[in-house]
Amino acid sequence: MFVFRIAPIFILPALFLLAFASDVKELEWWETTIFYQIYPRSFMDSDGDGIGDLKGITSKLEYLKELGVGATWLSPMFQSPMYDFGYDIADFYDVHDEYGTMEDFDNLMAKAKELDIKIVLDFVPNHGSNESVWFEEALRGHEKYYDYFMWEDGIMDENGTLRPPNNWNSVFRKSAWEYREEVGKYYLHQFVIGQPDFNYRNPEVVEEMKNVLRFWFEKGVAGFRVDAISHLFEVDKEKFGGRYPDEPLSGDSTDDPENYNYLDHIYTKDLDETYDMVYQWREVFEEYSKKDGLERVMMTESYGSPQVTMKYFGDGERDGSHMPFNFVLISDVNGDSSAAEIKYALDKFLTFKPIDKLANWVAGNHDNNRVASRFSPMLVDGVNMIVLLLPGIAVTYMGEEIGMVDGYVSWEDTVDPSGCNTDDPINYVSASRDPERTPFQWSSEKNAGFSTGDKTWLPVAEGYETLNVEVQRTVERSHLNIYKTLAKLRAEPAFRHGRYESVAFNSDVFAFRRWHDGETYIVIINLRDVTYDIDLTYFDNVLGDLEVVVNSLDSPKTVGDVFEVSAVPVAGYEGMVLKLI
Repeated sequence: MFVFRIAPIFILPALFLLAFASDVKELEWWETTIFYQIYPRSFMDSDGDGIGDLKGITSKLEYLKELGVGATWLSPMFQSPMYDFGYDIADFYDVHDEYGTMEDFDNLMAKAKELDIKIVLDFVPNHGSNESVWFEEALRGHEKYYDYFMWEDGIMDENGTLRPPNNWNSVFRKSAWEYREEVGKYYLHQFVIGQPDFNYRNPEVVEEMKNVLRFWFEKGVAGFRVDAISHLFEVDKEKFGGRYPDEPLSGDSTDDPENYNYLDHIYTKDLDETYDMVYQWREVFEEYSKKDGLERVMMTESYGSPQVTMKYFGDGERDGSHMPFNFVLISDVNGDSSAAEIKYALDKFLTFKPIDKLANWVAGNHDNNRVASRFSPMLVDGVNMIVLLLPGIAVTYMGEEIGMVDGYVSWEDTVDPSGCNTDDPINYVSASRDPERTPFQWSSEKNAGFSTGDKTWLPVAEGYETLNVEVQRTVERSHLNIYKTLAKLRAEPAFRHGRYESVAFNSDVFAFRRWHDGETYIVIINLRDVTYDIDLTYFDNVLGDLEVVVNSLDSPKTVGDVFEVSAVPVAGYEGMVLKLI
């Protein structure tokens, strides 16, 4: 191992950003809390069938309180045939029977209220299920429900074979059109075949979806995370002679015409009408916020450029999403990234966002590899420091607090349609989302304490015997206990209201400063297994000594250690929070 003593190298301009206005304002609950995402199928099984459920979640709400979490977002728990594990909703007004009953949901809400934990649900407005009453009625010729969906005539080729209307592809590969003999037409599904897209040019669909929001708001939910919002609208076919046009080739490196990335989705993604719909939904949110004083929060999922993401905040006259998800820690960087690339990714959202809006930080979710697998098990605490201590709102995917890793799911056990649709028993793993959805690891007991059943819906990840909540609770130094400390530290004025400045000291060491009203903290993360001495006098007015407040699991230091600002030793993969004394 090499040891270098260096002065800071000016890689990118330090960015000074005011997290809030100079006059400290009173913040809403959602602006200060930590959102904890639960994938219900994998969190806790209460009845031994190998599938997580609402009673299981209710039984573990105290754990969220223990973490310092004030809100949980539940992935879809609505009635569904489960082709896409809840994202194909058959009844937007009821609970999926494998997860429990409406009474179970009401009990969950009551327990959450008792613990002062807000419940946020997943809203899936782009599509429904081909097993819903709405779709079944459409196939029977019911005009109202027929117009809920997107239909188009096929094209007869030179051999007399009926083909899909155009070249549009599903996100999950292959044609986005599926033929139904009952009506003699194709319906559009931008995701799996069982997920017919809704027709948002129909005012009745717009009102139906607003009523879905109202139904759950009446039950006390504190908001919604809006799924796959980018795909909500397709181009108006009347502008193209009454038929949907082909999309142009993307020029992407893929040579597979059935791959989603083969096309440039100019007619099916990020259309202007989508933002207007978000602004309309915000009006429904505000309707309920005014009714009982509880601010309802909207989180929107859209993977795209900062320019596109920022449109979800609003248009200057109308408000939109409170939290357009910031996916830079998922889409822009990974374990191979340099400190400069980390800095660039983080500063980007802060640079583009409106000055009166908050940033948000999320490093993992049910659709992407876990932090420990995408970065490194050695960087779990460092990434959690970034998520919890940067200016703005923090979102944690279940298991990231203990450093869970992706589980191995064989081709035979794979159930995710994104993996199954590859038809490739060798390379399916690159598309499958099953590895990050394996059951939560509570203990060293059978099935990691997730279920008493003989089989779980996905296999439990290897190594759960030592990587679980129970083990990490019982030792002084663990990812779990570090996370709890960070959650408490997050409430300090310097992190809640303070200013922010970041720097890449070299290719491996990223650091940022938070300061407010005379208190200064510096967070350092070393991305590599190389030791450095770092001169932190680079930061203006940072002079004297620094005390270790929190440090990563394998750090050689002890909380309370003091170092001179001009020469702070940083071990390989070390993450530290230091306070100026």
